Amino acid sequence: MTESIAGLTVDSVVTFTKEVTQQDINTFADVTGDHNPLHSNAEYAAKTRFKQPIAHGMFGAGVISAALGTRLAPDSVVVYLGQNLKFRAPVLAGDTITATCTVTAVEAEKSRLGLQTTVTNQDGAEVIIGDAQVMIDEIRS
Repeated sequence: MTESIAGLTVDSVVTFTKEVTQQDINTFADVTGDHNPLHSNAEYAAKTRFKQPIAHGMFGAGVISAALGTRLAPDSVVVYLGQNLKFRAPVLAGDTITATCTVTAVEAEKSRLGLQTTVTNQDGAEVIIGDAQVMIDEIRS
């Protein structure tokens, strides 16, 4: 018998897509306090390898959290246990990024899932790759 949690089995896939604006990047800087000029100052960013402002790496990773928190098991509580990330390419204002999360392991006894996580841009380029571990907790009445 195939193990499952909240109807999820190995190879189940969820996605979340977000169009990135400079205002989103600025808001992320305000919320986190990370006001590195690479993210908001075009003059400064022009002197870097990126030649223009880029989104914070964790902004891109945030779409993974959105996919897991809102799409993976919407009738349950998804508790993040861990995430490994590799940043492969910058995310720019104007990009549309999509997180794809694929279940790679199900540990039903502990209500835990392992997932492969990938964020791509509108051109299909991988901007972030990694893996995550979550626990699925049913809402109690």
